[in-house]
Amino acid sequence: MSKNLDILVEEAHFLPEALRIKYFDIVLDHGRGALLYDVDGREYIDLLASASSANTGHCHPRVVRAIQEQAERLIHYTPAYFANDMASALLKRLAELAPGDFPKKVSLGNSGSDANDALIKFARGYTGRPYIISFTGAYHGSTYGSLTLSGVSLNMARKIGPLLPDVVKMPYPDTHMMLPGESEHDFAGRLWQIFEQPFENWLPAEEVAAVVIEPIQGDGGIIAAPGEYLRRLYDFAHAHGILFAVDEINQGLGRTGRLWSVDNFGLAPDMISVGKSIASGMPLSALIGRAEIMDSLAAPANVYTTTGNPICAAAALATLDVIRDERLVERSARLGAHAREFFLGMRGKYDFIGDVRFYGLNGGIDIVGKNGKPDVAAATEIIYNLFKLGVIMISLRGNILRFQPPLVITESQLDEAFSRIERTFGMLAAGELQLPDNAGSVGWVK
Repeated sequence: MSKNLDILVEEAHFLPEALRIKYFDIVLDHGRGALLYDVDGREYIDLLASASSANTGHCHPRVVRAIQEQAERLIHYTPAYFANDMASALLKRLAELAPGDFPKKVSLGNSGSDANDALIKFARGYTGRPYIISFTGAYHGSTYGSLTLSGVSLNMARKIGPLLPDVVKMPYPDTHMMLPGESEHDFAGRLWQIFEQPFENWLPAEEVAAVVIEPIQGDGGIIAAPGEYLRRLYDFAHAHGILFAVDEINQGLGRTGRLWSVDNFGLAPDMISVGKSIASGMPLSALIGRAEIMDSLAAPANVYTTTGNPICAAAALATLDVIRDERLVERSARLGAHAREFFLGMRGKYDFIGDVRFYGLNGGIDIVGKNGKPDVAAATEIIYNLFKLGVIMISLRGNILRFQPPLVITESQLDEAFSRIERTFGMLAAGELQLPDNAGSVGWVK
């Protein structure tokens, strides 16, 4: 038995089922750049980037050095009572990087989940209104507030209700719902009519505090909302005194070929939640908002013992330096175009590849059957064969391949991954792939 399986068998005695989405039997040992190594010494090309929390790659030397140097100075003292220089510097840096020509303030947290909880608090505190609007297909986190905002899996609601009150979910303008022959303009208009309906009969707009959206959904399938829809949403919110907030936890910090995913749409949100790659995977998050919104609550309304940890803040400052100095935003756009060209080429060759969506080094590739419907079994066969070939890629919604490599991946590593993907596609077309024994429990099970 391998060391991987030895550890997993032992761990199973102590790890609750709710704590891990099942994909592959692997125990990670170390990583460098876009490469991962398991405890058996096997190498993998990482096309997941720790769920888009490793945009600067694994163990970037500058981030490691910042962590080491700060650990020798001060590991932690709670910012609930006293400041530290790393966190203070980070607040200013993030406020300056966020879109919008207006004063901003920043609330630091420990995870993207608590950033979205903070978003709810500040939105209600500033407006004095109860309702929050979010969207189906969203993943905003696993604390009670962020979990209530989410709409990607029934297992995030089963047995743990009641959830946070006065959160209303609207249908996300997911382009999979477009009718045959329907233009994006007509689709955006149709979905907008659905959005407006509650305000005509049961949801008073003057009682809505905020609308929270992922301009490009991550776990929902790497799907962008039509720009026309987002503009209508932005204008509607501001016309009714509703705060327009975006979740950039998965899609921010260069992932889409722009620093923030909302930059692709030319909008300046009132609040932005950030996490994951902000500190190259170290536990840190941020809520960036208009100064007047962030000043609406008094301590200890959003105080945490470990938030703004100086080691995590140092890692974040180094991460932002790497993104700037290595031009990772531009690199994401350039290599993302290369990846899109590859997958479009594969779509021309194989009829089981449906829609291909790319925004920077950030893609969703639909795997479909002969009827054009989602083919979950085929997608599962693909990701498992890639795992055997030393490539980490997972699926979303059962049939969507999730392509999110570290933004530092080399072109040779990318091309090698493409070679293994093309080989796997050929094996699927030839009927040479098989489902794993645990296929029924793989991925985001509904």
